[in-house]
Amino acid sequence: MSFKLFYYIKRFTYNGLPDFFFARNVKRLKEYERNCDAEELASRLAYYVKTVAPFELPHTAQKIGEFKRTKGTDYYLDLKDFLNHFPKDFIFLYHFGDDTSIKALPTLIKARSLGVSNENSILFKLNKKRHFHWVNDLKSFGEKQDKLVWRGGAYKKLRRGFVERFYNHPQCDVGQTNSPEEQVPWQKPFMSIENQLDYKFIFCPEGNDVATNLKWVMSSNSLCFMLKPTCETWFMEGLLEPGVHYVEIANDYKDLEGKIAYYTTHVSEAEHIIDNAHRHVSRFLDKNLEDLLCLKVLELYFERSGQCLVKH
Repeated sequence: MSFKLFYYIKRFTYNGLPDFFFARNVKRLKEYERNCDAEELASRLAYYVKTVAPFELPHTAQKIGEFKRTKGTDYYLDLKDFLNHFPKDFIFLYHFGDDTSIKALPTLIKARSLGVSNENSILFKLNKKRHFHWVNDLKSFGEKQDKLVWRGGAYKKLRRGFVERFYNHPQCDVGQTNSPEEQVPWQKPFMSIENQLDYKFIFCPEGNDVATNLKWVMSSNSLCFMLKPTCETWFMEGLLEPGVHYVEIANDYKDLEGKIAYYTTHVSEAEHIIDNAHRHVSRFLDKNLEDLLCLKVLELYFERSGQCLVKH
């Protein structure tokens, strides 16, 4: 049996457990809440759920008891894991995928745009198997190669322009891994995360929404290079500051070479940014806190939409 098949069997089995199991899990998380960092819990909850005024959902909204997998298995399971703690007649709005457009009503979503009125986009921890991946980097920053690395799909203008410009640059080891393969010089073989960790600098470009590699890069001892984020997820990318958590590069990439050269020689500054990135990552490492936040996001959503509290 493949690991992927076993993973899905395990998760679907979990969702088929009897109600008393989920009631017991709620009790456990509520006990944890009494001793957790209350300030951290409150600040993150307010970040994810910006809608504070009561709202009404249409009768056409999704009912928990009728929620079925249609597309996006990981999205479905990530949400269903916590919907199981609530009555089956509760209703909600949700969107699976990378669309960050503004919603007319409060909607559970993976990513939302920054710099706009996004109160109706309620962030939930979705597609976490793909996005929330950390690394145990055994190499120090000083032991790594003085180059910037990136591999990934270059289907959009931002990424395409980057690889076309820097695929053969002496300070870079970058290339697209598009499928099907394209007969272009910047099409390069897949490179494992382990091999990418041999480089001091890793590019984290946004794709359809946030950069998929951002989380593991910020947990590594390499320095994250990226453009200013335009959207955010459960990882709270909107809190990341240039020069504090990552190195910001201009949209036209004109400063890329200079910043590679600067942080190659200013090692202590680079390591300070990496330490700050690690501190941001540390906010997401406590599974009990992560689960409690998922539960409380839904609890707030159902409260503010005029529905009852979670069962105890």
